Amino acid sequence: MTLPNVRFRSTLSLAVLLAVAVLVGILPAGPVRAEPATPGPEGGGVSLRDQLDAAAKGFNDATARLETSKARQAQLTEQMRATDAAMADVTAQIGEVAARAYKSGRVSGLAVLVDSESPTGLLQRATALETRVRLDDAQLRRLNETAATQRRQQAALDNEIKVQQAQVAEMAKRKQAAEKALAPVGGGQKVVGPGSGGGFVPTGVPRRADGTLAPESCSADDPTTSGCLTPRTLHAYQQTKAAGFNHFVSCYRPQEDGGEHPRGRACDWAASAGGFGGVATGADRDYGNRLAAWYVANAQRLGVLYVIWFRQIWLPSTGWRAYRNGDGTPSGDHTNHVHLSVQ
Repeated sequence: MTLPNVRFRSTLSLAVLLAVAVLVGILPAGPVRAEPATPGPEGGGVSLRDQLDAAAKGFNDATARLETSKARQAQLTEQMRATDAAMADVTAQIGEVAARAYKSGRVSGLAVLVDSESPTGLLQRATALETRVRLDDAQLRRLNETAATQRRQQAALDNEIKVQQAQVAEMAKRKQAAEKALAPVGGGQKVVGPGSGGGFVPTGVPRRADGTLAPESCSADDPTTSGCLTPRTLHAYQQTKAAGFNHFVSCYRPQEDGGEHPRGRACDWAASAGGFGGVATGADRDYGNRLAAWYVANAQRLGVLYVIWFRQIWLPSTGWRAYRNGDGTPSGDHTNHVHLSVQ
């Protein structure tokens, strides 16, 4: 009968010790969120990743400004159509005024008054003449104002065209930079991507007035680790889950050879439901294909910088290119996970 008492005392002692440990701060009071396994080295050095980051961001910003400018151009074009119609109308009215002035002789107003047969007729003619003069002046002012509006709108339209030309040139520059950075790792070879990415349409990220994305800090809790994410990366994570991609994922990593993981701007989505393993095949390979294609299809809505999957990389400026920069492992070659970088 002594053994149960011994077990009770041992259990009680252990509980007391754990309680004391919590009180003095040796152990945390709540559950600890375990760090999930990372896919291992991603491949690629600091220089390459920084170049890809700058090229993709610059291209995205230029594209956003270009699209915003095109939208303003369309609005200005509609406004100019309305202004041109108003100008045609007021010009026709002014033409009628000029014809009346020629026929009746606006300068002969005194003669019109002198020909009046009575004081009452004189007053009526004087009133009519004053009204016509005021009406003519109002039409002339409208003509001048409409012409000024036309000039302002044309100047604004010319400016939008200059903006667009500058952004197209910037996009070409960023594309060349991306191709140059990718050339040593197979980027010169165009490849066929993993297919179309239909299905769930994610909510778009907030943008500035010119269409670009504001810089963000690593300020949101990472649901996959005890680290942090930018709000945009967290949004991409949440929208990916909402789209039905629920395999294992790991985002923040405190140390890495460059890249966006330490900045809270990247996530690695395992092709296998259970985590990072060997080269994906069968259903796991299909899952990775569908996820990578979905990211590409919704790149603008999510603010995607680039996607890496199965020895291929997608950038907004180049499309899918070969990417042979791994270390021969499934993680380094990105054959067991889809890498997403967010601006």
